[in-house]
Amino acid sequence: MPSMIGLILRDQYGVPLVKPILGKSILQVLKEHNLEPKIPEDLYNLMKRAEKIRRHLEEHPKDKVSIRGLQLVESKIYRLIKYYKRRGILPPDYKYRPEKIMIA
Repeated sequence: MPSMIGLILRDQYGVPLVKPILGKSILQVLKEHNLEPKIPEDLYNLMKRAEKIRRHLEEHPKDKVSIRGLQLVESKIYRLIKYYKRRGILPPDYKYRPEKIMIA
């Protein structure tokens, strides 16, 4: 993920920002070399969070606060998917299926 690359460059090599040095962002460099992630990082992180909440709800099905939290996270996921489809980052036929996503 681009954020992990940025953290490693900052923490281990003392490079505070990549853009002033290269003139482009880490994601642009990854796209040039066809190494960009299939789904955007912010969407991936929201899907990971939804999966964690879903696992929690399997053990605690009556946790109403977590049910509401899952609804809020999934609404953000759906909004981001609509945005990325409009921008052409995700394919137009992309669907979020929570039951099929297993993120470690």
